[in-house]
Amino acid sequence: MKKATVQITAQQPIKNPSVQTPVMMKSTDGLYINIHEAALINYPAMALNVEGFKLSAHLVPDAVGNKGYMQTDAQTPWRTIIVSDKATDILSSKLILNLNEPCTYEDVSWIKPVKYIGVWWEYFVSGKSTWAYSDVTNVKLTDDFSKFKPNGRHGATNENVKKYIDFAAKHGFNAVLVEGWNIGWEDWIGNWKEEVFDFVTPYPDFNVKELNAYAESKGVKLIMHHETSASATNYERRLHKAFQFMKDNGYNAVKTGYVGDIIPRGEHHDSQWMVNHYIHVARTAADYKIMVNSHEAVRPTGLIRTYPNWIAQESARGTEFEAMGGLSPDHTTILPFTRLKGGPMDYTPGIFQTDLSYYGTGSTQRVNTTLAKQLAYYVTMYSPLQMAADMPENYERFADAFQFIKDVAVDWDDTYVLEAEPGDYITIARKAKGKDEWFVGGITDENARTANINFSYLPKGKKFTATIYADGKDASWNGKQQSYTIKKITVTSESKLKQQLAPGGGVAISIK
Repeated sequence: MKKATVQITAQQPIKNPSVQTPVMMKSTDGLYINIHEAALINYPAMALNVEGFKLSAHLVPDAVGNKGYMQTDAQTPWRTIIVSDKATDILSSKLILNLNEPCTYEDVSWIKPVKYIGVWWEYFVSGKSTWAYSDVTNVKLTDDFSKFKPNGRHGATNENVKKYIDFAAKHGFNAVLVEGWNIGWEDWIGNWKEEVFDFVTPYPDFNVKELNAYAESKGVKLIMHHETSASATNYERRLHKAFQFMKDNGYNAVKTGYVGDIIPRGEHHDSQWMVNHYIHVARTAADYKIMVNSHEAVRPTGLIRTYPNWIAQESARGTEFEAMGGLSPDHTTILPFTRLKGGPMDYTPGIFQTDLSYYGTGSTQRVNTTLAKQLAYYVTMYSPLQMAADMPENYERFADAFQFIKDVAVDWDDTYVLEAEPGDYITIARKAKGKDEWFVGGITDENARTANINFSYLPKGKKFTATIYADGKDASWNGKQQSYTIKKITVTSESKLKQQLAPGGGVAISIK
């Protein structure tokens, strides 16, 4: 996605022809303006045309060029404009969430925050594993995969998944995501293929019942993965069977994906037909008590209030793009002002092995952050679904830093935006739900910076131990990314801390 921060000046009109919402702007006299929409239901998503100094709404058309189809009693989405002279107020605003209808479900006891790991990042960086079971091409759902020669690199094997389950159980994670478990990955993307996956047939080396029994014995859940290869029609035809399969085999959460050109042909990921599709998936999943984490979907507009089992979305460039060309150091100082205004993001943070040449695959790519900044994301990038995205062996190498990921909450009572500037820096504190524990995350762009952290939200008259995970003196996003320090100090509600952040760096604090 394009960077969605726009600087307005009196001397020069905006040159971008159009921008997606949420759009974050700042005037030359310091006024912050955020434009988005709320409660996007049965309507195409809005973009903004930029014509000189004017912005006008542009609705995403369908396959034949029509913007949408309406009947009476229809209701259009809200158009939202948040204005303040403080950037922190933009992040604190709940306007978009509150313009959505209340929860439509009577029972929500089955919807739980989740901290998870997954057979995922190794596909992007290690060179040792892949989604596909074999190297055969032009496969069909009717093929007998037991007759195909394994390529020896399939990641979703019984043995490998059990290793992840063991790691999750040992370190207190709720769940393990497994991608590449089902037939079809040999030929899954492109060419507008109508049927690639059936969502119920595992590869020969992935035993569904055995693995779920093993996970259950360890107190861990498995997270299902449904890559649709953008064939939404195929997914809808198979939806009930797929969710029943999940329910029968102990799954209560699914990550959906829509990589590719959408079928129905010519539809867009954020046209009216697809907007309705995502909601249909979430509502159908609720009938089976299943939570949904959608990737490559329309950006959210606060519908997590109405359909809380739609627990998180990607809908912007997340961590996987660090292995596909990289993300700029200011990327995550922008997202909370843009993409995250509509709802929680499954950003998949927690990468400790930031120099990808480590894996010997010929990659010269870096994850463009320090290790400490990866920790800070668990506070600055809100989501009740948080992944520790790196591979277990990397967490074992940096066990002292990994402790923060193990400790940090994923559900909160309160949030305190301490300081912020779009595209430059963000510092946020949050109180863990139902606990006397607080966590602080501070991040910066490519520039070194001093974060100004206060602790006024702590109960008065009490002392607390703060564990500070900070950048080392020589740390940098393009240098010694794994240079970090850990220290403990005593703080009260009167305490103030000036913490140095490295270029592309951050700080994470656990307070108990």
